[in-house]
Parts: sequence; C-alpha cells; structure tokens
Amino acid sequence: MSARGETAPAPTHLLPARAPFAGAELLAFLERRAVPGVEDVAPYRRALRLAHGAGVATLTPAPGGIAAALDLDDPRDTGEALAHLTALLDLDAPAPEIAAALGADPRLRFIPGLRVPGGDGYEIATRAILTQQISVKAARTHAARLVAAAGEPLARARGAVTHLFPTAEAIAAAPDAAFALPARRRATLRSLAGAPLATLTDLPGVGPWTQAYVDLRARRDRDAWLPTDLGVRHGLARLGLHERDAERWHPYRGYAVMALWHA
Repeated sequence: MSARGETAPAPTHLLPARAPFAGAELLAFLERRAVPGVEDVAPYRRALRLAHGAGVATLTPAPGGIAAALDLDDPRDTGEALAHLTALLDLDAPAPEIAAALGADPRLRFIPGLRVPGGDGYEIATRAILTQQISVKAARTHAARLVAAAGEPLARARGAVTHLFPTAEAIAAAPDAAFALPARRRATLRSLAGAPLATLTDLPGVGPWTQAYVDLRARRDRDAWLPTDLGVRHGLARLGLHERDAERWHPYRGYAVMALWHA
C-alpha cells in the first residue's frame, strides 16, 4: 500500500517465448476454460499457489512473449511464480521444430506457434474428470462449485479472483454437496489424492482419454494423442483428415491436438 492507502501497481515481467508464438490463441484457450473464482478473463488472470503465500498473475500479449503482472502475497515468490507461468504457457516449447513438422501437412492448417497450456497436475486431472461426457461450459460450472466449497480463499481477493484451486486432499475431504455429481464421479475425484499422475487409469472411473489429457497438459508429453476426444474427431472431419494421418505428426501430436481443437 502507498502512503495514501492506494494499492501499488503490480510489477510486470516479460516472459519471453521461443518464436513463433501464437500468444493470442493461447490466452483465448485459457479464457474459454476459465474457472470462476480461480480465473478471470479480459484480461486473463489466475490465482497461483506459491511457497510463501498466494498470488494472482494477469497475462497479456506482448512483443516476444507474454507480459505478466504479479500481485503476490510475498515478493519472495516472484521466481517461483514466473517459473509456474512459463510452464503454464509452454514458453520453452521447440516452436520452430513443431511448426516445421506440423506445417508440412497443409491439411492440418497448423498455426505456427500454437502452445499446449500446462499447469498443476492434480488441478488438470480434476478438471479433466469434471469434463468427462459434458461440455466445457458445464465443467466450468462444476469446477466453480468445487472451488467455492473446497478451495482456499485468498487473503485478499483481486477482483473476481478469490480462491486457490482446491488441492486433491481438500477435494477428498469435501462433503457430497460440494460436487453435485453422480456418486461414482465423486469417488473418482476423491481418489486422486496421492495417486501417481502417470497411472491414473488404475483409478476407478479414469479411462484412456483422461490419462492422455493429463499427459498432454500436466506431464508435458508433446506426443500425447487423444483419438477419442470429440473435439479432435470433429477437427479431423472438418479438415478432411483421418485418425491414421496422426502417424505423420510424431513426435508433436499433442500440438496437432491443439490445432484440431482450434479447427
């Protein structure tokens, strides 16, 4: 706070991205999936769980990368926050190699610089399970209800960003009323606590699609492929492609998934 009681502007950092970089498409992807309470849009911002407290990052496109304005409970967490955002935005992806590999197939209409947004593995796994067999919009509603019931309130809200996404342990301990989901789906979400991200299919109610989605976005598998995903199937059909065409997109099929979702 300033001497006049005003909040000081959040320090802004440039997060450089390897060119090419489709920053606007990346932020649009995150905004379409933003969970109320944890994230906000226009501009995109989200809460971060950090070593010495919480923080909120506001992200906007900038020449050469993304501008990140950080509003942190503790400035000691600046380095950790920037590292988290670099992973979230996939800024270190081998963008020239990806563009060359996928651009060689003109039917894919790959946008050079598309990224695969990352994030906390258990948050992504939770959101993937919530998305099973329902729309992204409906999944956001379920996630917002879970955040309100089991998320950790920020010490200081930043506009519409009020909570941290709940930990797997908090979800496991949440009452049934926090879910508004069938009993089997609740049991699957509760079973995430302590489960290895690499073997989620060992859990009841977790199939290959959920595992592949977590591999893609949380485990940084750049070749993860989601052949049963409805968006992928629609993208293939719209572009006149077939599942067998994916064999040509190794080792960057995960970025082809992003292109198909974009299509």
